[in-house]
Order: sequence, then C-alpha cells, then structure tokens
Amino acid sequence: MTEKFHRAFGVYGILTTQKGLVVIKKHGGPYTNRFDLPGGSLEDGEELAKAIVREFKEETGLTATSLTQLGTTSFRYPWDYKQWHFNQHIAVFYLVTKTLGTIEETARQFSGQDSLGAVELSLADLNLSNSSPLVLKAKEYLLTQKFSLQDQTYQEWNVLQKPMF
Repeated sequence: MTEKFHRAFGVYGILTTQKGLVVIKKHGGPYTNRFDLPGGSLEDGEELAKAIVREFKEETGLTATSLTQLGTTSFRYPWDYKQWHFNQHIAVFYLVTKTLGTIEETARQFSGQDSLGAVELSLADLNLSNSSPLVLKAKEYLLTQKFSLQDQTYQEWNVLQKPMF
C-alpha cells in the first residue's frame, strides 16, 4: 500500500481576525483553486516553529510573533500525482495569536510559491467545495475549541479547475 501513497509534510497556522479566518488562495498541488491555511514544507534542517513563521510571512505578508502548537494529524485522499494514486498530507497545526504587518492580498511570487495571496473569510463561507481539509480542520477547532488528532480519510477528492476566488 505504501507505494501508492505520496506523503507531504508541513506546518500550518490558524489565525483569526474580526472578519474570520486568514486563508490563502492556493495555486498548486491537490488544493489548487481552493482556500488553504498559510504554511507549507520545511527547508532542509529547518525547525518547525521557524518554518511556520517563514511560511506565514511568505504567504500572507504577516510576521507571526506568538504561536502555540496544537497538534499533528494527517489527511488521506485519492490524488494522481506522478507515480502515486493517493496522498497522505501530514500537518502540524499552530494557533497564531499575534502578528505584525498587514495581510497581503497578492503574495510575492518565486519558485515554489503556491499562494496567490491571503484573505480573511468568515467560517460560514468555508466548506468542502471551496476549502482544503486543513481549513476545515481549523474551522472545526475554532468552533469546538478542541483539536482532534484523529486522521481523516476522504474517499473522493477533486482538484478544482476553476478558482473559488
């Protein structure tokens, strides 16, 4: 079974504002054209906490100055990518409680950048048809104030061809 699964690992931040949750407009991978949490992969040898601060800055323009690790879980779903037919996305979640700067609606583009920019959306506007599983996990946490470590499996996953933004 392991030959069928591509594995991705990253760190992701949950930041709320008066308007709602800060999300990015995703431009790459299985969450293309959906809203996703700011975050991503670690650079070689990078510490988790440094990676989330770097990724947050690159994708939103905000500098995270206070954060707390909530936990780690994974999401599994069908996705044809290179030689694999499924993806297992392992994610470390952080609650971001303080930031500096302003949200950039257009992210600076560079090789490997998969954010088009950040927006603030109400939780009511975020759902399976327009959001990544990470956003849905963040929404669940914000509504219940409990972070479940239970992995989630999606029997179907559609990479959207048209942007939701």
